[in-house]
Amino acid sequence: MKFGISTFVNDDTIDTVSLARAIEERGFEALVIAEHTHIPASRESPYPQGGDLPPYYYRTLDPFVTLAAAAAVTSNIELVTGIALLIQRDPIITAKEAASIDLISGGRFVLGVGAGWNIEELRDHGTDPKTRGALLDERIEAIKALWTEEPAEYHGRFVNFDASYCRPKPVRKPHPPILIGGNSDATVKRVIRHDAGWISNPLPVEQLTHRVEQLRDGAGHDVPLAMFGAPVDPDYWRTAEDLGFGQLGLLLPTRPRDESLRLLDGYAEKVAQYRGQGAR
Repeated sequence: MKFGISTFVNDDTIDTVSLARAIEERGFEALVIAEHTHIPASRESPYPQGGDLPPYYYRTLDPFVTLAAAAAVTSNIELVTGIALLIQRDPIITAKEAASIDLISGGRFVLGVGAGWNIEELRDHGTDPKTRGALLDERIEAIKALWTEEPAEYHGRFVNFDASYCRPKPVRKPHPPILIGGNSDATVKRVIRHDAGWISNPLPVEQLTHRVEQLRDGAGHDVPLAMFGAPVDPDYWRTAEDLGFGQLGLLLPTRPRDESLRLLDGYAEKVAQYRGQGAR
């Protein structure tokens, strides 16, 4: 099982270049970046974890810009959106941005996507909350077409464009891995429908087990499994590994540079101990 670092990169914390270099230098295998385009002042949508929305949600950098900067100063780590809110994004622009990062990085990009939870945020992008699932499906399909066909076209209810040329094409073939986030029966169906992987939150073991069983039963095969925000807890890691998770993105709190580096040192030591005990 691989270990990466998942985090919210802010404008007043460790800078992207230092963070990406530090992650790779310590032997981690991925940088996973969250997205929120903006946070509406209305707090009508409750924070899924309960309580007030943490301050770091208000200051996030764009994940594609962040990962492009990380690509330029690293050689090995995967560069993952965890998750890109595709229901708030133009699919043609997103396809180009993602393929550009994949090219710059030599084929290290992974597209994690989801339908979002902040209703006010997605409404500001013109998205109807009632149809965001169908919109997500079409945008995933459209991006795959733009990555793999030339010329590419797509004709759906929400996404519609005639035959077009879109370059660059991704390095990784047939296209970069796609991970879909969420914790619902609809998410399970969506992962299977798009032959994608699942990027989960650090759910309780019972929920993780249930979802993984649903995915395997529905797909008829093992589905790629990743996690954003995994706790620094070797017992939890073992459970996730036993369930078949291929990568855990350990949650790095959004902190200044020196504190972030100290935390990464501690994480790396725990991962080394875990692997030294015979982890796969």
